[in-house]
Amino acid sequence: MKKRLIFIFLIFIIISMITACEAEKNEVRTIPESITDTIENPETGQMYTIVHAYELYDGFLEKRENTPRNEQLDLYKKEIIKPIYDSCFQGAEYLHMVDSLLNELPYNFTELKEIADGISREETNEVIKSALIKSSELLPSEHEQTVCIFPNTKERSSTMIAAGAGKITVLYNRFYTDDVIKAGIAHEYHHSVWTEKHFQKKLNFTVLDNLIFEGKAVFFEKLVYPEITFTQIDPVFYQEHWGEIEMDLDKVDGNRSHQIIMGGGGLPPSYGYSEGYKMVRSYIDLHPEISPLEWTEKSAQEIFTQGKYIQNYR
Repeated sequence: MKKRLIFIFLIFIIISMITACEAEKNEVRTIPESITDTIENPETGQMYTIVHAYELYDGFLEKRENTPRNEQLDLYKKEIIKPIYDSCFQGAEYLHMVDSLLNELPYNFTELKEIADGISREETNEVIKSALIKSSELLPSEHEQTVCIFPNTKERSSTMIAAGAGKITVLYNRFYTDDVIKAGIAHEYHHSVWTEKHFQKKLNFTVLDNLIFEGKAVFFEKLVYPEITFTQIDPVFYQEHWGEIEMDLDKVDGNRSHQIIMGGGGLPPSYGYSEGYKMVRSYIDLHPEISPLEWTEKSAQEIFTQGKYIQNYR
């Protein structure tokens, strides 16, 4: 009899553990409908989901005041990241790009709340919707696009990130304008569609691959919104800067790619964005009839070689 009771007790414990795991899993995958807007493109039927993650911050900030400092990161992950993770980041190809957002406690909580409180949900929806529709007219996608909006006090960080196909993260700071949103969405939309159509998990990105990857997005951004200056382009071909990067183009080196793209180590700020854009521009100037869908699929080597870019430095 005693053995039977022990057996029943063990079965009960196992069932309880399974139930708890399932409950936790469902908690992660359930996104509050109150912070989500779903919009349909009237022309194509493509769906856009906008997740207003910043609306979760009031609850987090209120609970944070009574939470020990060493437990606040866990609170942040529970209150902010868990509810939206599946919609915003699950399966994202470039999850490392949002590592700090997912795993670091934000700071400057007063400004964080001011930014979150200052975002107009209705206006932001309209601006993002118009940018997505305008972008999709030039570069169609079969993938649902999800845009997740977070408040951001790190002014020197990226304003937007494509975490993967169909997953755009908006890091809304106090300098945001409608133009920033429009051009930024167009830029990340191109990254999203390229990833949807051409990403290969085992592909080793060279420095040139990364430059062209960003250059295509900048070119697309300016194609969609030629009247908006979002990414700055320096039209001058500086031989001394080119001499610093030319030997690195074929290297598979993420750190060097990042340094060249962002600038630093003797290179001007955002050097790689500008140089990548000029590489793509050089190719398209020689192939003016090519469509965005066609040049998007071209390899970095094709863009660089067939665009005769090196002639600018010879």
